[in-house]
Amino acid sequence: MENIGSFIDMIFVTAKAWILALLGQFLPVWIVVLASIVISGVAILCLGPVIMMYLTLLERKVIGRIQNRYGPNRVGIWGLLQPIADGIKMFTKEDIVPANADKLIHLLAPIMTVVPALMIFVVVPFGRQMTAADLNIGFLYFIAVSSITILPIFMASWSSRNKYSLLGGMRTAAQLISYEVPMTLAAVPAIMMSQSLSTNTIVLTQAGSFGLNWFIFTPWGIVGFIVFFLCATAECNRPPFDLPEAESELVAGFHTEYSGMKFALFYMAEYMNAFTLCGIAATLFLGGWQGPFLPSWVWFFGKTLALICIMIWFRGTFPRFRVDHLMAFAWKFLLPLTLVNILLTALWQFTSASAAWLFSIMILAAMLYMLVKLNRVFVPEKRNYVLAD
Repeated sequence: MENIGSFIDMIFVTAKAWILALLGQFLPVWIVVLASIVISGVAILCLGPVIMMYLTLLERKVIGRIQNRYGPNRVGIWGLLQPIADGIKMFTKEDIVPANADKLIHLLAPIMTVVPALMIFVVVPFGRQMTAADLNIGFLYFIAVSSITILPIFMASWSSRNKYSLLGGMRTAAQLISYEVPMTLAAVPAIMMSQSLSTNTIVLTQAGSFGLNWFIFTPWGIVGFIVFFLCATAECNRPPFDLPEAESELVAGFHTEYSGMKFALFYMAEYMNAFTLCGIAATLFLGGWQGPFLPSWVWFFGKTLALICIMIWFRGTFPRFRVDHLMAFAWKFLLPLTLVNILLTALWQFTSASAAWLFSIMILAAMLYMLVKLNRVFVPEKRNYVLAD
């Protein structure tokens, strides 16, 4: 029974090793190494679009249930072929480009948006020994690559020659830069405790008994996870942080002038970013692929899918932020909270467990109370004017 569980756990790793061993019988070593890279690359290139296709279906189904309706259910059994029908529709729709647009940049922007979203998959640990490249600076690579997303979005807004698109691009730049700061700082406690930037090492640090020594089971882990997840939601422009494409005032924001497959590429990048950010959040605070009984890759995809469902729940529940509240939330609330959380992590390392819990809860309660008080919205008193006779 244990051998069967181990086989299922390592099925993808074993399949790749079998293919490489077969090729190694009649090909030189350098070609086998190249084949290993190609296999990992093809797996990522196939996984990205498939994830995007069926996350859209999942979102439409869940939002439909929240709004007391069915969602897509006509194309294929239970609507499972709806993403394929949508893909055919996007391929066949007319590509409309504004007359005054910068044609080259208008074309390159959606393509360049997808590239960073795919590159992040390289350091995501999908399961035991299932990291495409176990870099010793894996998290730093993730931060560096994810920050590139700002550039193609701003390129798209500027090249469209549309004031609504330009405003959406400027909002995107401001929002992504603002939320990258607390998101990075929120991950620092996990890096401090694992003493590594490697995503694989961070997961291994959370092994413990039955693979349940997850960082989220600590005060600093809970705070770090909540802040990281909220910032991740803002980073991929998901509601209630979707100000860059607020249709109420910006039509559709930075992709107003895009149609057909170009628009689909922006859509694809958003969902792939949502998946990778949820995957990194699970890696940092939820133990990644750690967990009892089930195969490691089942644990990873289960945790990631659960976080994506929370993002979808946000979309169906919460109203959109006002733009000034959006920025104030990042700089006046999340940023100081992450700085205090780093202090709590240091305290946790050099204090006994019971004292660390006590001090952490006291400091967090005081900090949250102070931040809520300082960020309280001022409501002016109602004035009553007495009319003269």
